[in-house]
Amino acid sequence: VQLQAYGGGLVQPGGSLRLSCAVSGRTFSNYAMGWFRQAPGKEREFVALITWSGRGEYYADSVKGRFSIFRDNANNMLYLQMNSLKPEDTAVYFCARARGNYYQSPPPLYEYDAWGQGTQVTVSS
Repeated sequence: VQLQAYGGGLVQPGGSLRLSCAVSGRTFSNYAMGWFRQAPGKEREFVALITWSGRGEYYADSVKGRFSIFRDNANNMLYLQMNSLKPEDTAVYFCARARGNYYQSPPPLYEYDAWGQGTQVTVSS
């Protein structure tokens, strides 16, 4: 499986961006999918997770109410809509495939077995 994340860029505080992740393979709909981010000098952190059906969504407290994760299983696409962006959202954003299809809470990092290459998001005036 290959994951290709794109859509990052430079945006002013308060602005919006939509990240996309194209996933190869015919089993995309069998897996939960997540977004992570990593800022310089910091560890990779969880941002959002969506279950295989799209009915379950989980968010980090830092992005809850501002970010929205959704997926298009027919086209093997994962998205992250980011609104009301803040300078502290600046990071490289990664999409990732979880080993399972459903979780009742965000799983640990080792539960993700495939990663995209990352796309840079910079929030600055």
